Amino acid sequence: MKILLVEPPPNPHDIAIGVIGLAEPLALECVASTLPDHEVKILDMRIDHNLQRELERFKPDIVGTTCYAVGVYVAKELLREVKKFNPDIITVIGGHHATLKPEDFFEDFVDTVVIGEGEETFKELTDKLQQGEDITNVRGIAYRKDGRFLITDERPLLKLDDLPFPKRELIEKYRSKYFRASWRPITSLYTSKGCPFRCSFCSMWKVNRGKYRVRSAESVVKELETIPEKYIDFVDDNTLADVTRAYKLYELIKEKRFEKIYKIYARSDTVAKHPDLIKKWKEIGLELILIGFESFRDKELKKWNKKTNIRQNEEAIRILEENDVEAAAYFVIDPDFDKKDFEELSEYIEKRRLTQPVFTIFTPFPGTDIYEEMKGGLSSNYELFDFSHVVQPTKLPKKEFYRCFVNLYKKAYSFRRFLKSPKKKTAAFSVSQLRLKLRFLKGLNSLVRNAERF
Repeated sequence: MKILLVEPPPNPHDIAIGVIGLAEPLALECVASTLPDHEVKILDMRIDHNLQRELERFKPDIVGTTCYAVGVYVAKELLREVKKFNPDIITVIGGHHATLKPEDFFEDFVDTVVIGEGEETFKELTDKLQQGEDITNVRGIAYRKDGRFLITDERPLLKLDDLPFPKRELIEKYRSKYFRASWRPITSLYTSKGCPFRCSFCSMWKVNRGKYRVRSAESVVKELETIPEKYIDFVDDNTLADVTRAYKLYELIKEKRFEKIYKIYARSDTVAKHPDLIKKWKEIGLELILIGFESFRDKELKKWNKKTNIRQNEEAIRILEENDVEAAAYFVIDPDFDKKDFEELSEYIEKRRLTQPVFTIFTPFPGTDIYEEMKGGLSSNYELFDFSHVVQPTKLPKKEFYRCFVNLYKKAYSFRRFLKSPKKKTAAFSVSQLRLKLRFLKGLNSLVRNAERF
């Protein structure tokens, strides 16, 4: 069968995508790798917007797509267009939101919803469709029958080392477009899935059913051997959680003498407890850690069940600075913040010399426990679930809240701070990226202008 996998275009209100970075459609590449008996193409509509042309040229039997909450409407419109082009094309959607709230895709233009990991599920589904067999016993799907959707039994979580490597050749024509700040092109791969912790604002542990699974260090290194690109983005939820494996991975990468530069995800307590691990990873090319500090006060960390404290955060900052590893420091902005809270956070960023802070507005994702607890007071507009819009009432007037939120970024990435900061390869906005910085600031300013529209 001919299968077209589509990465949807971005939500038009998303101010960050394609500005700070653009990652390859790794989930689609992983699904494609399990379909050797089918003809598969990937269309990345963040780069190539002509769906109609691709449908006319390729004439697919199946079109599959994926999305997070912020992209629900865009993904649904995409599948609606596919059915309008040819009602006989089988439409499938999976991914983060489809796993958490499959009922949001129970539409007459959607044939099947994949719930959970798609690699084995989509393969079994397409094989059965090709052979004209009944799909009702395919685990991990919702399918339409007699005008309503039925959900099949849950599929067991995958054994990560059993999976083939992503089919990256399918996005080769887009390769130069994938970047993170000045790193271009950048290649994404995962070494683990899930996280052993239960932060109340995070949905990924929910998607992974509370499990933390890792690939063997040997498997990761074998995949790295197939990647020619210099810049590597480990897109895990928590790369270093299994410390023993992290040391093993360091040893194998060092042995191979890869000349690559790495970005990983880690928690502050892991960094604080294992400074030698950071020192070793720096030896093999670690330049950037995305690290969720979340707050500058213990009370919020406790409220959000983070299981870390400010002392660990500051020790992690010290260790990273000592080893010349940059921190992309994530902070969650509570809708209950007042002006003083914003000012104190800005002062903390300045005092700790954090050069790449990322501010995300507290966003309970649809389908999570905290969403169910709070949904009576949350917005029903999925376009706002992008971490830059508020989805619940704010203590400050909304326009004032957005103005304070925007000022966090303006102060953190001011020209004065840029001149004072050490010039690192990882810089979120280098001199050559002035155009992107201005575009990002324009997007931020639109939050204030449009505060009352949403």
